[in-house]
This record gives sequence, C-alpha cells and structure tokens, in this order.
Amino acid sequence: MSTHTVRSDNAEPLVVVGAGVSGLTTAICLAEAGSPVRVWAAEPPAQTTSIVAGALWGPAFQEPASQTLAWMAQSLRDFQELARVAGTGVRLAPVLAVGELANVDELPPQADLVPGLRRCAPSQLPPGFTHGFRATMPLIDMPRYLEYLLNRLSAAGGEIEIRPVESLTEAAEVAPIVVNCTGLGARELVGDDTLQPMFGQHVVLSNPGLDQVFVEVTEAEEWTCFFPHPQRVVCGGIRVPGRWDRTPDPDVTERILQRCLTIEPRLADAEVLETVTGLRPGRPAVRLEAEPLGRARCVHNYGHGSNGVTLSWGCARQAARLALASTASSDEFDRKPEAHK
Repeated sequence: MSTHTVRSDNAEPLVVVGAGVSGLTTAICLAEAGSPVRVWAAEPPAQTTSIVAGALWGPAFQEPASQTLAWMAQSLRDFQELARVAGTGVRLAPVLAVGELANVDELPPQADLVPGLRRCAPSQLPPGFTHGFRATMPLIDMPRYLEYLLNRLSAAGGEIEIRPVESLTEAAEVAPIVVNCTGLGARELVGDDTLQPMFGQHVVLSNPGLDQVFVEVTEAEEWTCFFPHPQRVVCGGIRVPGRWDRTPDPDVTERILQRCLTIEPRLADAEVLETVTGLRPGRPAVRLEAEPLGRARCVHNYGHGSNGVTLSWGCARQAARLALASTASSDEFDRKPEAHK
C-alpha cells in the first residue's frame, strides 16, 4: 500500500541540482513524498561519476561517524529490498575481503552492519594474503540501476532538465526548496575548497562466469578489486588525490589487469570492453545540512567520497527530511522502500 502524500497541483516545484546517484535518490524521496520535483543537471546520469562505480554497498568510515553508521544502515535496508525487485540492477553478492586492514582483533562498529560477516581460514585465501572475511553485500550494476532510478523518478512525477547551473540562486529564484547534490561540482558552485578530486580508474571486462566480489582492504593508493555483474566485470582499483585529469592511464590499466588476473585466472579469457575513469568528491566529512538561500531553503547533500552508493539512500532520506521539515512527518523517509517496477 502506498504511503505517499497527495501532491498539490498548485505546489511550486522543488529543484534538485545534480543527477548522479545522490541527486536521483534524493529527488525520488521528495517526489514519492508528494512534492513536485525537477532535477537540474549539467549532464545526464549516464555521464556522471556514478555510472563508472563498482559499485558495492560496504563499510564507510567518513565523518561524521555516528551519522555515517545510520546512513549506511538505512541504505542497506533499501538495497536489500531492491535486490528482491527485478530490473533494479541490485543483487546480494558473495564478497571476499582481504588485506592488511583485515588483520584486526576488534572490528569497528561499521562491521556490525555487514550481513554474514565472518573470518576466513588462511586456507580459504588467495596466495599472498593471510587475513580476510567473507560476507554478503548488495552489489549494484550502475548502468541498470541509474536507469531504474530514472524510471522510478518519472513514475513519481519527477522531471530532469539538462541545464548547467552557475549559482544555486538560479534555482532559488524559481523554487522554495533547493537541494545541492552536485558532488565535486560543489567546490565551485558554493566555494567549498575542502572538496578535492580523487581520481579513479576501472577496467571493464566481459564476465567469464564470475559471481564473487573480491576487494583488497588497504590504505595504499592502488589495490586489487573486481565486481562481477551479469554481463561484465568492473576491475580496479586506484585513487589519486588531487588529480583533475580524467584521461585513462594505460600503465594503470595494465597494473589493474595483472593484479586481477593473479587473483582470478579466469579473467584471462575475458574481453576488455572499456576503460573508464571518474573523479570522486573527496571531503573530510559529508556535508548534509540545511541553510537559508535568499527566500528559499537550501539542503546540501554532497562530499561522499568513494561511498556515494553506500550512503545514498540514508543521506537522501535525511536530505528530504531537512528539505520538507515543516511539511512531512518525521518517519516519512525512514520507511522501507516500495517494490516499484
């Protein structure tokens, strides 16, 4: 049964700026609460950083820590529900996590949220690794998932308009509520110089029959990971702080392939489909807060780093609460997601 509020035909549209995973998810939460929503974006979802993500729900260690845990938990509930719905691009996947950071006696609070988390015996690990964990986590096929989000937003009455935004006041002139989900773009849009690009590169291969996610947990700038989706495997990884150039690096591509082949020899039979890059919005802490913007109310929801997918639903629901603080009940955005098709 739907819990949506009744939309007023005379209500002014809310504007969400940004059409990546954070912008679309926030727009959906607002639209399904009964608000008319328009998404303004410089580029369509298929051209955002979100499209090139792995993308695995998993532990996030960004500040503010206590809120991050709550956002993780909410997103997990949403993704677990979406995994039961055909066509979302979400599935619950077996995961093997290994590496130096797996060698701990006491696990952080984030680990308590990971479904089925258990330690591996050394004999269950690839050569070269002595510590690891197995778990079952939501894995999101981003091209399919973004298409699902677009359809869900449209079904709720939301619209997307491709238009560059040079100032949030542009949106505030036509909307009583503006939500800023511009990711790295917020550096220029609101003058937030704490935002820094984190360059990432993935090599996408055809899937030779893999099902299990592999992630090396490390603080190094390069590591081994691969995310098997139905038709492809997304292989990584690398992070380069401060790099703005998105040009793929052939040497990085070769290192990624060699590391992944060492772990999973079946990838030798896979075809290289493409090399993709993106700039993650690095920030010391996620910015999720409301402030006045002229006569409008502005809610900021950006700075998720490499955890945009992991935190997406939790942050979106809180952003929607802040946006509609005077018009929506407090539990409207904490409900379980509905089985949209």
